[in-house]
Amino acid sequence: MKLLRYGPLGHEKTGLLDAEGGLRDLSEHLPDLSGAALAGLDRIAAIDPATLPLVDRPERIGACLSRVPNFFCVGLNYARHAAEAGAKPPAEPILFSKAASALSGPFDPVILPRGAEKADWEVELGVVIGAETHDIPMARALDHVAGYCTINDVSERAFQTERGGQWIKGKSAPSFGPVGPWLVTRDEIPDPQALRLSLWLNGDMMQDDSTADMIFPVAEIVSYMSRFMKLMPGDVIATGTPSGVGMGMSPQRFLRPGDVMELEVEGLGRQRQEVIASR
Repeated sequence: MKLLRYGPLGHEKTGLLDAEGGLRDLSEHLPDLSGAALAGLDRIAAIDPATLPLVDRPERIGACLSRVPNFFCVGLNYARHAAEAGAKPPAEPILFSKAASALSGPFDPVILPRGAEKADWEVELGVVIGAETHDIPMARALDHVAGYCTINDVSERAFQTERGGQWIKGKSAPSFGPVGPWLVTRDEIPDPQALRLSLWLNGDMMQDDSTADMIFPVAEIVSYMSRFMKLMPGDVIATGTPSGVGMGMSPQRFLRPGDVMELEVEGLGRQRQEVIASR
C-alpha cells in the first residue's frame, strides 16, 4: 500500500493510492497515520480501495505521518559520502536525532532559519517502525518495519559542525524534515538495499546513487539501534545520504532563497521544496 495524508496544514486526512494512482479517502477507517495505528495496517490492506471515496485534486499533500515519537538519523552511512566528507567509514552506525518538530510535508517550503549560512540537502531512505522493537536480531529486524518513505534530511552545516555540541542543532529547524509523499508498506519493497536515490537542485542532478552503497544496511541499523533503546511504532529513521551534498563540492554550494530541490527514492515518491528565508 501507498498511504498518505492530504489537506491543509493541521487538518490533513488519511488516504491511499489505488492501482491507477487515484487518491482514496481512508479517514473513516484510519483517522490518524502515526504511532500505534501502524500496527494495524493488515486490517487496512484488506479494504477494497474501490469502496473508498475518490478525492479529486487535493490542494496539498502533507507529511505521510502526522507525528513521530522519535526522528532518528544515521550519519556517514554511504561509502562514497564518507569519502567526500574526508571521513573513514565508521566501524559502527553513527546515530543522532532531528527534533520531531522538524517534520514537514514533501512539497512545503524549506525555511532557512535566522543566521543560516550553510544549509544543505540530503536525500535519504526513511524507515518507519511498525512495532515495539527491542534487542532484535538482524534476521528479524525487517519484520518490525511498517514501511519506507523518502526523506530530505536538510542540514545547516555551520550549526551542525562549527557551533560545538551535537549535530542535532544543525538538523532540527522547522521544515528541515520533509517526509513522504507516501508511506509505502514493507511488502512493496522486497529489498531496501536496491533502491535508487536522486536529488536535483534547480534542475541539475546533485545526488544519484543506490542504497547498495550503504555501509550498514537497514536490517543491521534497526537491529543495532534496538540493542541500545526501544524503538516505538511511528519512529522514523533516516538511514543516511549518498555522495553529492553541497558540503562535499569544491567549491562548496549551499542553499539560498529561491533554490528548488526535487528528490526521490525509487518506488517511494518524489518531493519538491522551494527554499525561502525566515520571516
